Amino acid sequence: MPALEIRLHGRGGQGGVTCAKIIAAVYAELGKSVQTFGDYSGERSGAPVRAYTRVSDDPISNRNKVYDPDHLLVLDPTLLSDEVVQGLQPGGTLLLATSAPMESFVGRFEAFRLALIDATAIARRHKIGTRSVIIVNTTVAGAFVKALGLPLSALEHAYQHLGLLSNFAAAREAYEGVQVREPIGLEQRVAVPAAAVPAARPDVLPLTEHRDGPQPPLKTGNWRTQTPKYSSYLAPCSAWCPAGNDVIGFVQALAQKDEKAAAAILANTTPLAGVCGRVCPAPCMEGCNRREYDGAVNIRGLERWIADHGEVVLPVVTKHATPRRFAILGGGPAGLAAAQTLARAGHDATIFDGEAALGGVLRTGIPTYRLPREVLDREVGAVLALGVKTALGAFLDREQLASLPGEFDAVILATGLQKLRGLDGPGADLAGVQQGIRFLHHINLDGAARIGGHVVVLGGGNTAMDCARSALRAGAERVTVAYRRGADEMPAIAEEVEEARHEGVAFVFLRAPLGFVGEGGRVRGVELAEVELGEADDSGRRRPVVTDKRSVLECDAVLLALGQSAELSLLPAGWELREGRVHQGGVPLAVFAAGDVSTGDGTVTHAIGDGKRAAGRAMAALGLDVTPFARPDRAIAVPATDIRFDHFATSAAVRESLETPAARVRTFDEVSHGLADGLEAHRCFSCGECTKCDTCLVFCPEGIIRRKDAAYEVDYSYCKGCGICVKECPRKGMEMTAV
Repeated sequence: MPALEIRLHGRGGQGGVTCAKIIAAVYAELGKSVQTFGDYSGERSGAPVRAYTRVSDDPISNRNKVYDPDHLLVLDPTLLSDEVVQGLQPGGTLLLATSAPMESFVGRFEAFRLALIDATAIARRHKIGTRSVIIVNTTVAGAFVKALGLPLSALEHAYQHLGLLSNFAAAREAYEGVQVREPIGLEQRVAVPAAAVPAARPDVLPLTEHRDGPQPPLKTGNWRTQTPKYSSYLAPCSAWCPAGNDVIGFVQALAQKDEKAAAAILANTTPLAGVCGRVCPAPCMEGCNRREYDGAVNIRGLERWIADHGEVVLPVVTKHATPRRFAILGGGPAGLAAAQTLARAGHDATIFDGEAALGGVLRTGIPTYRLPREVLDREVGAVLALGVKTALGAFLDREQLASLPGEFDAVILATGLQKLRGLDGPGADLAGVQQGIRFLHHINLDGAARIGGHVVVLGGGNTAMDCARSALRAGAERVTVAYRRGADEMPAIAEEVEEARHEGVAFVFLRAPLGFVGEGGRVRGVELAEVELGEADDSGRRRPVVTDKRSVLECDAVLLALGQSAELSLLPAGWELREGRVHQGGVPLAVFAAGDVSTGDGTVTHAIGDGKRAAGRAMAALGLDVTPFARPDRAIAVPATDIRFDHFATSAAVRESLETPAARVRTFDEVSHGLADGLEAHRCFSCGECTKCDTCLVFCPEGIIRRKDAAYEVDYSYCKGCGICVKECPRKGMEMTAV
């Protein structure tokens, strides 16, 4: 007989390959030469698989897959499609395991002998498989034998040899119950149709001659129940950035050695990259997934490196068709961010500030050893270059503030935290006791403030660290920081605390200040109470509980860094600030709050983000087409569990080089020299973003992913939806979606 070729389609777990072997065994019982094999990789249960059987009177040498079958078996009706029956010879048998009646196939597959059998119901009655996974292979084989006119006895002998005799009763039921519809519109063929070997089949080559892997004519794309797609997900570093920086964007641009693009990405979201690269507490690094592996990427250091080395080309500002006028009260980070946002939208912005230069607390509160003024001046200048106007050198009173809504279309309050928390206790008016913010103001603006002896700083935040380190540089013989909680609860930036320790600052923890003792009208000591930590308070930190144990810490000066709050007494009579907007008599005004006066978050990056948000709200309130900035949602960021750590070699983070402690306490010059280069960017996982690493291409078992221009292309006509590419993606740059 000429070679007879049979192709079988099923899903993993249905026993399709075994079914092909059963058919081969039946023909072997009839004295034929047979060949059978499966075509599948490491597919999961339920994934489409194929199997092939060849039958001939002569020895079989063809080792190719079956492209043009004489007969086709489909074990799962969800696989049935025009592509699956591709190549089936006219008049050939199409055996389908389905519960659908023959009437439902009117007008379909009329060129073939259609055979139907409800194999699942039969197998379930005979308890073949489990309750959840029914195995239909031995049942389908019984229907095939009947449809092809083969003797049932040959099937029984095959089952006996294969150890499947217990399933023969189900095969017999299928043999007796299969429905067959002859081809319509074709000349009837013999009971057992056969076809010649197609001349177009490729030659069988020796293994050493295989140079190319052309795709087979049978397209298997319609087998899949899910589809791989390249996707972008929110990276945790970007989600944790309150300013809304595209962290992945600028870090990956730097990794590709495109400093100009990295600088442009940063300039698109923040006016103060060089500032944040020095003084930001870096919540982005807190969220970094690499932190769970071998240490967070030094994102703050990279931001500084880009700001200091990248050429920022600001986009040309196009004036709005009907530009609006905005007044901004306060030239700190929130005010600067609001001004940049408004100017880039084509509107007029004027910043009012009582100081002689813009910067707010960045200029008056942060020492130059952390933030050189040339860096601040450079970035303030870039904002002003957008056309932002200024009115400096005089603080507005309540009457002047009340008049602004009549002069401008909208007003943004970015006045920061001006109300300083004092210590209401004995001796608070002694000479030598002063607010740390006032001390820093004199240090930063006058440069002449001196302090001596033993200085005690009360507090545990960044202002406390700035006071302590500045006091050493201003002449203090020694400095002690007293804090009412423990070291782990200190809100100050960890690196600032570490550098303070190296410079000689001492720390006393679990001590709450009660008052001061003095002599001759001058402070000589701080009375401290021992503290025990209770339950967590609203900040998430354990609440300090003051005990009766007292002690006096002798000193020559005290700097208070106990916290700040918004000074709302500056608002005109009748103005009420609610949820970031001013109301008067219950009516909302075109006056919006930005930064710390609104949120109290207290960091430069929070202020930048809220300044952008307030500017957006103000424009939207005027009927302008704008979507106000909103902080990214951390809940949807890529978790560390979605990162394939095994794809990445361990590599410790690179830290900035620092001046030696002995040298830096003698001057207010910048302590940190920054990163030597941008190579730290290569440690970035690029969570949620494809980096063209070729992992998907290499692991695809079908070889149907290829490079196309700067991206990848999946040949969905062959993709079976196995999901291996998505599983192996190191950084969740792909996803599986339902078909």
